Amino acid sequence: MKILYLLAGIALFIKILITPNPVAQVEEISIMETIIKDSGVTNSVSGVIFRNRLYDTIFEVVVFTIAILGVNFLLSNEHPIHIVSQFTDQPSVVLARLGATIATLVAIELAIRGHLSPGGGFAAGVAGGTAIALIAITSPSELMENIYKKWRIAIIEKISVLIFILLAVITLMGLELPPGQLGALSSGGIIPILNIIVAVKVCLGSWAVILLFIRYRGLL
Repeated sequence: MKILYLLAGIALFIKILITPNPVAQVEEISIMETIIKDSGVTNSVSGVIFRNRLYDTIFEVVVFTIAILGVNFLLSNEHPIHIVSQFTDQPSVVLARLGATIATLVAIELAIRGHLSPGGGFAAGVAGGTAIALIAITSPSELMENIYKKWRIAIIEKISVLIFILLAVITLMGLELPPGQLGALSSGGIIPILNIIVAVKVCLGSWAVILLFIRYRGLL
């Protein structure tokens, strides 16, 4: 019986060696071209983030919001620092303000044109947060906090999160804006709007974290 099993195994092995491997005749499909066509934006990364995996992006925004609340909670039991040292020498101030101006312009460009070229809401928000950080290290912390409270930045940040979630849910339900002409500034349907909202949320959230760390830990 063992000899029969051995012969059967050898026969099967020989059959595998001599049998040609069939190859399916399938036309080559470019994934990037498919994403660009479906999303209506030339930046395929924005198409993936705000359309193909929009469900995941919703929770990424929520997680970022929870992280900001976590920083506020962890530092709430600490005593604020009474004296916060800032950069006061003129070269540092000039360079920081110049860098903040450039970062702000980059943030605006990435937010508005992020669906057409490399960039997007998250990158724009980081650039905006960098601009705020450069201003914070050369300005009195009281001034930054007064501006934060005067313009109710915390409320605007929370409203931006709610608007993003609402628009994202509507998009997931199948209700989309017209895609427009591919490559135009108004193309992509809801994607450019989501880009701008995410940029605002990340930038304002970064502002809150920067103020908290400066208030309780000083200038890092």
